[in-house]
Amino acid sequence: MKKIIFGLLTAAIVLTLAACGSNDAKDKETKLVVGASNVPHAEILEKAKPILKKEGIDLEIKKYQDYILPNKNLADGELDANYFQHIPYLDQYNKDNKTDLINAGKIHIEPFGIYSEKYKKVSDIKEGSTILISNSTADQGRILMLLEKEGLVKIKDSVKDKVTATINDIDNVKKLKFLNQIDPGLLAQAYKNNEADLYAINTNYAIDAGLNPQKDALILEDSDSPYANIVAIRKEDKNNKNIKKLIDVLHSKEIQKFIEDKYNGAVLPTN
Repeated sequence: MKKIIFGLLTAAIVLTLAACGSNDAKDKETKLVVGASNVPHAEILEKAKPILKKEGIDLEIKKYQDYILPNKNLADGELDANYFQHIPYLDQYNKDNKTDLINAGKIHIEPFGIYSEKYKKVSDIKEGSTILISNSTADQGRILMLLEKEGLVKIKDSVKDKVTATINDIDNVKKLKFLNQIDPGLLAQAYKNNEADLYAINTNYAIDAGLNPQKDALILEDSDSPYANIVAIRKEDKNNKNIKKLIDVLHSKEIQKFIEDKYNGAVLPTN
């Protein structure tokens, strides 16, 4: 009898451990860890979280204040995906760090802005004015295209793809003094500290600092910008079903409407 009872207990323990192992595997399969900038990326993901829950995906959002760690942590396997950057930035990061992170889907556009406390009209900008831009080379082409549109610089004809232009590739019509040694996340604070005449600020940081790009930007990017923000993943996860569900939810009408209503044109949905 003791042998029978012992055998039944052993079997029960084995089944319990197997069930726990199965649940652990299931939890691992359905958990999705995504790195994101605070605004608007993490806010958009928070809105998507309950929708994904219904799809059987437990979304964990890790917030970042910089543009380096989200890609590093993704490449290292600490994240399943990240959502904070545009394609030119990802391309430059892959080139500089010999990684092969890929675009899983375009989600939204954040029209880039040039801000100024000193000038209220572009025509008021004086020769020799200082402009503070980030130390991100990937953003330089974007900023220069904005300035070129207003006649402040001219990108040289030898540059075939203006996205790749740098401050060394321009005819400096207004003789602007470019200051490009600051982290992107510090630009909004530099603007508040009045450290230059003009500031090229990424929209997520501008919003996070209480600026309204539609009202406060001296120059604002058009909605047809090639700089759509994306969800980035590792190459080996391109067929991951949970990633595909994430992209589908972020492209859903509910999330698109949330973006339109919450950000009033400062962030524009795309798919």
